[in-house]
Amino acid sequence: MKYGFILPFGDARIAADLAREAERAGWDGFFMWEPVCGVDAWIGLTAAAMQTTRIRLGTMLTPISRMRPWDVASKAATLDRLSGGRLILSIGLGAVGTGFAQFGEVTDRKLRAERVDESLDIVTGLWHGQPFNYTGKHYQVQALREAAPPRPLQQPRIPIWVVGAWPHPKSMARALNYDGLIPQGMHADSETSYQAFCAMMQHVQSHPTTTRPFEIVIDYKASKDHPSNKCETIRRWADAGATWWIEGLWEASELTEVQRYIFQGPPNDG
Repeated sequence: MKYGFILPFGDARIAADLAREAERAGWDGFFMWEPVCGVDAWIGLTAAAMQTTRIRLGTMLTPISRMRPWDVASKAATLDRLSGGRLILSIGLGAVGTGFAQFGEVTDRKLRAERVDESLDIVTGLWHGQPFNYTGKHYQVQALREAAPPRPLQQPRIPIWVVGAWPHPKSMARALNYDGLIPQGMHADSETSYQAFCAMMQHVQSHPTTTRPFEIVIDYKASKDHPSNKCETIRRWADAGATWWIEGLWEASELTEVQRYIFQGPPNDG
């Protein structure tokens, strides 16, 4: 099991400082969420990359349905090269309650899903290099005649984790086409979620395209007390197939609370 931490708030300087401390404390990944309007996750992760050497860096997550996919492809490739091949790109439809309507973003779920599918096609296509052409319902791309943008350092591509809603077949199929699955709406402290996770894992393990390395990511809403008995819960989910445990300390109100949590290190029994 690998362990990650999601920065709940803070600017790029805070991201750099806390990513460095997370690396020292033994965390495997440092992540930033990407709001509709707020601190730019890519600038924060760039600052973090300049202060670290080992820890994986990524978004958690990028709501690509409201973005220009060629911008995402360019930012991701640039940061992957800067970080020495440590980037992870997490993709989802996005939570519409975080400001979609207020800024005129598309809120219809079907349309957002269509945009996610096309965006993923474009991002991975551009990473493979030029010439690249694409014609979709929402996006069209023509091959560049001028100098092509740099490809990511990681090959065959930057790992892409995608949110999957079990047992919805289209959502699951989308995630299984890439490099990791973030199960939607599964709570690590819930027995019902655990049983659903086990059923989902049977589906994942039977899927013919998952013979390559494939991550199963648990997004855990952490509490400030960092309970020791959490390790038993983590082991149970790891035994069922989870490979990443990523904590978000969303109830924190002060930076000192976040620092204290990071300094304790990941909940891996030491």
